[in-house]
Amino acid sequence: MVLQKTPCSFDVSVWEFFWPLMVGAQLVMAPPEAHRDPQQLLALIDRHRVTTLHFVPSMLAAFVGALDNSPAVACCAPLRQVFCSGEALPAELCRLWQSRTGVPLHNLYGPTEAAVDVSWHPAWGESLAAITGANVPIGLPVWNTGLRILDARLRPVPPGVAGDLYLTGVQLAQGYLGRPELTASRFVADPEGNGGRMYRTGDVARWLPGGEVEYLGRSDDQLKIRGQRIELSEIDHALLSLPGIKQAVTYALVLGNTPADTGGGDARQLVGYLVPSLACAWISTACVPPWPIACRHTWCRWRWLRWTLYR
Repeated sequence: MVLQKTPCSFDVSVWEFFWPLMVGAQLVMAPPEAHRDPQQLLALIDRHRVTTLHFVPSMLAAFVGALDNSPAVACCAPLRQVFCSGEALPAELCRLWQSRTGVPLHNLYGPTEAAVDVSWHPAWGESLAAITGANVPIGLPVWNTGLRILDARLRPVPPGVAGDLYLTGVQLAQGYLGRPELTASRFVADPEGNGGRMYRTGDVARWLPGGEVEYLGRSDDQLKIRGQRIELSEIDHALLSLPGIKQAVTYALVLGNTPADTGGGDARQLVGYLVPSLACAWISTACVPPWPIACRHTWCRWRWLRWTLYR
């Protein structure tokens, strides 16, 4: 029994729809917006005896927070497996989930450009106990999929050394509709000379001693919040289009409790999930000097911010 709760604008909804139909399992359709409500999800799991469902890690954290009493935990009894993808999966969250439910948890990784998921790592039992880092590794490639970690010259890097993560396989997308330059920069020829292609994910990763892949971060300024891709440069561009702004930089912070101004220019020019729900007023011209325009790389941003705040 699979609970279909992911909005159809997310690639995860593809396997939620089709996997149960392919194997003769049952499919339960969650009501609109139910994926945001842990109490409603608990009721659905209990009522329909759901055995399989998916969470973005941030939503899993909210769901685990709702398991604060015995009746809530009892609602999870039908579950046999839970999948996570869309963000880095904190190992501590997995340990909390295991202690409260004991249900096997699977960490999946894969961008939309590679037809949903391309790697898997177990996040329960002995595998979870063996994890020493803050996050669960993205693991091993699934069937008919290749993971490569290469340097700037497209040469394989040794185990333990950080490099750019590339994906190979027939499941790769053809490209981005109407964006040939972006397609050419992301989908590149396979250096092994077999006529194949690779997808440059923009993720930085490394090989672990056991052959699994560990995600380390991004090589650009893209980030994910609640599973949504966010390009910081897109927000910079929107800010610079506003009157009275000469320089702008966007940086992700977990800070503040002031509601954002929903009537401002950001709300009119940006997709909804790019507009912050909280406004951070503590950074002003009195705190930091003008942003160096030439400093666009993520590492340069961090170095500049650290130098500014801690010099």
